[in-house]
Amino acid sequence: MAKTTSTSINRTNEIISAAIEVFAEMGYYRATTAKVAERANISQPYVFRFFATKEALLVEALKVSFARIQESFQQVIHSAPSEQLEQELITAYSQIMTEYRNEILLQMQAQTIGEDVVVSVMQQGFRDIHSIVFGAFRHAGIEHASQRTMLFLARGMLCNISMSLDLPELMKIDD
Repeated sequence: MAKTTSTSINRTNEIISAAIEVFAEMGYYRATTAKVAERANISQPYVFRFFATKEALLVEALKVSFARIQESFQQVIHSAPSEQLEQELITAYSQIMTEYRNEILLQMQAQTIGEDVVVSVMQQGFRDIHSIVFGAFRHAGIEHASQRTMLFLARGMLCNISMSLDLPELMKIDD
């Protein structure tokens, strides 16, 4: 790979990482590309060299966050024994929530953004995750795979709420 291409990819990734942090901290509507540029230690016009609009930057940030979950789940699916699949997927998601908290917060915020392109990215991201989990559960012979998939995803949403509101008691299981 040519140095210029490598540098552009690295700079793009740095801008997306900065955007994820800024959007998660400030919210999409309050965040500015100037703040993203500041966080990435570059000029605002340089951000626009890679992303034409703040919305385009948000879309790419969301795609990165969904790709991380999908890749993590695929790794688990290819390595976990069937009887441990669900628990290992839960563990993988918990690890993402810990290590990439801002990405989860970004997704949560994006659920409230009504712009068509953002809605479309969110829909596709959740469809893909649903498909991956359902296919894995079905392939593993888990009974009621559709229902278990729904419960798995619902638990993930509850985990997100628990994390964002600092309410770990929502996740306690007493029985």
